[in-house]
Amino acid sequence: MDANFNPDKQHTLASVTSISGTGLHTGITVDMTLKPATPGFGFQFQRIDLPGQPVIKADCDLVTDTSRGTTLEDNGGKVSTVEHILAALVGMGVDNCLIEINGPEVPIIDGSSEPFVEIIEEAGVAEQDAAKVWYTIDSNITHTDEKKRVEMVVMPAMEYKVTTLIDFNSPVLGTQHASLKTMREFKSEISPCRTFCFLHELEMLLEHNLIKGGDINNAIVVVDKPVTLEEMDRLAKAFKRDKIEIKSEGYLNNLELRFPNEPARHKLLDIIGDLALIGFPIKGQIIANRPGHSTNVEFARKIKQYIKKNKHLKNTPVYDPNQAPVFTTTQIEKTLPHRFPFLLVDKIIELTDKHIIGVKNVTFNEPFFVGHFPGNPVMPGVLQIEALAQTGGILCINLMPEGQYDTYFIKIDNCKFKHKVIPGDTMLLKMELINPIRRGICEMRGTVYVGNKIATEADLMAQLVKRS
Repeated sequence: MDANFNPDKQHTLASVTSISGTGLHTGITVDMTLKPATPGFGFQFQRIDLPGQPVIKADCDLVTDTSRGTTLEDNGGKVSTVEHILAALVGMGVDNCLIEINGPEVPIIDGSSEPFVEIIEEAGVAEQDAAKVWYTIDSNITHTDEKKRVEMVVMPAMEYKVTTLIDFNSPVLGTQHASLKTMREFKSEISPCRTFCFLHELEMLLEHNLIKGGDINNAIVVVDKPVTLEEMDRLAKAFKRDKIEIKSEGYLNNLELRFPNEPARHKLLDIIGDLALIGFPIKGQIIANRPGHSTNVEFARKIKQYIKKNKHLKNTPVYDPNQAPVFTTTQIEKTLPHRFPFLLVDKIIELTDKHIIGVKNVTFNEPFFVGHFPGNPVMPGVLQIEALAQTGGILCINLMPEGQYDTYFIKIDNCKFKHKVIPGDTMLLKMELINPIRRGICEMRGTVYVGNKIATEADLMAQLVKRS
């Protein structure tokens, strides 16, 4: 990702690019072509070798197998080992891409994402005229599998970060961990890391006539148990080599490690690929202990369900009373002409050139409760709208040239009262500019939140008039 990359815009490829190779488990040679796609398209695979050329969306709900990599299946088509190409696309900031493939499995190449990163770089990444809607995780989501001793959690964070820990009770691997603090480091720190397996797994796969596309150069092979010469000869034959040896560190002599903790980094790569199947870009910190494809996909499903259930809360403001306000009541009084009992904003906690968030603590002592539904205190809806207007007035006045201004209502549209506001509630008053201010006219969308619920919403139009 270059310095000009805008993470809040959607991206696709600037041109078409291709790569060919064999599938690790099927041994079938395939051609894979990555094509640009429209905003909102996401990642979709297309089996161009099958009748009807079925399309399979990269979606955790379409995963049918995770025993050896992640397999997606839909519309009569299937594609396996999708995680490394998906990790490369996410790692390079691509949001929308059509992946055409003429076989059942993504080519393994060297067992990492680096070859895919290289072809994405060749094609170029193009910014699209569409906002990228991030889903910011607002509370911890956990997933555990006691049998596999897997623990995964995603916690609130300002960026997408991942930490993995692996511990296979292996004297060779020991306990390893890897971290990715920002996706900008994916290309150099994570994409070159290759898949790994244990020698006993390799022998079992060979016995079952799997890993037909296995080449001694596309996986790190960990040897953590004594091996006979006969077994070494059989492996050499399977990999069409004259001789295979074990290095003193406990790895086959097929390749040099690219990082001391390459296995842990590859597990991190797999997580990024598998969590692309959530279908929503997320901001959150993931910590995964002993992850694998099956638990990654289960975790992706859990996060997807959480997002779908809470999607309407995505823009809900969060109020932390410990944070110093942007405007105190004293500062608000210097901006607005209102005073008690008609000043209906206590403080401002967020202010940009596009939106503002104010806070109003509703107490039993409000003067209007005396006569409005005595014995059943409910804040009048018109005063909620007035509180929004006062908050919006601060945003508009803040954007104007020097001087004192008053704001006057011109129009209220689409006003809805969804939940009553009662004593003890804290109202979060959010106002967003719909259009830039022109000739002193400002149009804003207002929302009153109480907790996670929307209490009131309306579109407001006001005129700014400079005081003489």
